[in-house]
Formats: sequence, structure tokens, C-alpha cells
Amino acid sequence: MPSEFDLIRRHFTRPSLHTDLAVGDDAALVRVAADMQLAVTTDTLVAGTHFFPDTAPRDLGWKTLAVNLSDLAAMGAAPRWATLAITLPGADEKWLAAFADGFFDCANRYGVDIVGGDTTRGPLAMTVTLFGEVPAGAAITRAGGRPGDDLWISGQPGLAALGLAHLQGRARLADASRALAALHRPTPRLELGLALRGLAHAMLDVSDGLVGDLGHLCEHSALGATLDATALPTAALRETGADEAFARRCLLTGGDDYELLFAAPPAARDAIAALARRLDLPVFRIGQLTAHAGPVLLREADGGLHVPGTSSYDHFMPASRNPNGSAMA
Repeated sequence: MPSEFDLIRRHFTRPSLHTDLAVGDDAALVRVAADMQLAVTTDTLVAGTHFFPDTAPRDLGWKTLAVNLSDLAAMGAAPRWATLAITLPGADEKWLAAFADGFFDCANRYGVDIVGGDTTRGPLAMTVTLFGEVPAGAAITRAGGRPGDDLWISGQPGLAALGLAHLQGRARLADASRALAALHRPTPRLELGLALRGLAHAMLDVSDGLVGDLGHLCEHSALGATLDATALPTAALRETGADEAFARRCLLTGGDDYELLFAAPPAARDAIAALARRLDLPVFRIGQLTAHAGPVLLREADGGLHVPGTSSYDHFMPASRNPNGSAMA
């Protein structure tokens, strides 16, 4: 049976792009460029909570890094270095090789050096700490929103939640391919996040549900928000054949989207539209920040306002009370 160090050498020691000393010593040595701030984020994925234990390991490897990259995208930061701590039930070389291939597919796509980590025996889980750079003072935080800012969302929120519901048998999709791809191999919106520096006032990534994550942005900006039900992006959800009401619920409260939700002034609309065309990435203007702090409101087609009935996923809430009825969100 291979040792811990054999596993690291075989699967996680790769050439680096911008690291002075990477895997193999007691610590890595990196050099942050002048006039840059270091952006740091950590995420843990646990079998049975964040993914099914039988998820294809190559997909899981990709997603393990991608969810962290999404956090840096939301700050307008460029990724540079990552560490991986992985807990394994056993030394399954075939599984680990496929996981590492997916992980490094994502790392190579976005220019990330893997500079260290740890391997231990136990229930399957992985933790990534990711480091990135952003020009000093240029990071886009949750706290910069202003009254009257437009609210925008990238891509297709709700699609991953539909994929999860399909796997759990809670939804019958005529075509589940896009939904499952969104669930298993999310695309971190790094190009968009970097390009929004100087355009967006506030931003975050949607990982636990659109309504709940928007509430976090509002809380940090000390503002309220109104979403326009008629502006919500539903075309791709309808194409799956999902029940319309359930699809809207997934859009508003489903997790695992890793899309960017951002606030920008109305004067930036043309620039944002041009950016979306350049990146070939749809973005949708779905509401507005308001001066009076309070719960997120949804304006229906008839003009009526109400608080959406469900909130985002909470790891410490009983499963029966969590949106979409599942911990894997």
C-alpha cells in the first residue's frame, strides 16, 4: 500500500508557475507582487453534505477547487496559490488519480499553483485554501452597495439545484444534462469578476441561494433590495422540462450556483452589456438596491411585493426545514 508521501509525490506534485518553493518542504514560499493585497479563502467539501459519495472523482476534483475560485472571482482577485487537505477512507489509487486529474484540470485552466496541503485517513472530505492577488484598494466587497444600484446575476442560477433535485428524485427533468453539468462542474466566473473592478460597487458569489446571499450583501451594505420576478432568468430552467414553480424556487433559493451577484450604478449598464458580449456570458439585471434596510422583497408581475417564502441553505438547520429539502445544496 502506498504511503502518504508516495500519494503526494504521485498525484499532487506538479510544476508551478509563480511559486518560489512549492510542495515538498515544511512550508511553501511565495512572493506577492508590489502594490497588491493578498485575498485568501477556504472551503471544505464533505461527502454526504456537499456531494454524493459516488460522484465521479474527476468531477469532484474540478469542483473542489472551482468553488474556491468563485470566492476570488467575487472579490475581483486573480488566483495564484492553493493548498489541499484531503481526508480519505483508504488509499484508492485509481480514485485518487482521477480526482487529481480533475483538480489539476481546474488549476491549470485558471493558473493556480498547488503549494502544499495534507492527507489523512477518515471520512471523505477535502479543504482548499486559495490565495489570490488584487491591486491594493481595488477588491470588490459586499459592503460597497449604494441605493439605486442595479442588481445583476451571471449565468443561470437554479440550474445546479435542479440537477441535485433530479438525482434525488424530487424533480423529473426531460433533459438533465445542463443541470448535472452545472452541479458537478461549476464554472468560476473569474474573467467577469476581474473585469468588474471599477464597475461594480459590491459583489458576492451565489453558493447558498440567490435570496439568502443577496441578504448578506444587503446586510454588509446596510441596504434593502427588491427583485423583479419578471426579470429573473428562467429560459434555461424551462428547457429542462422542470415544473415552473419548482424551477423558480430553485432559482431563488437553490445552492451550488457559483454565479456572481453584483451591484452597479445604472450608468454602467452599457459597459456591463458590452462586457457580457465580450465574455460571451449572459448577465441579467434582476432588481435594485434600496435605501431602507430590511428583508429582500420580490415584485411580482402584477406589482405586488412580498418576502420570498424560503431562505437559503443552512448547515445547522434540520434537513426538513432547509430549502429544497436536502443538505446537499
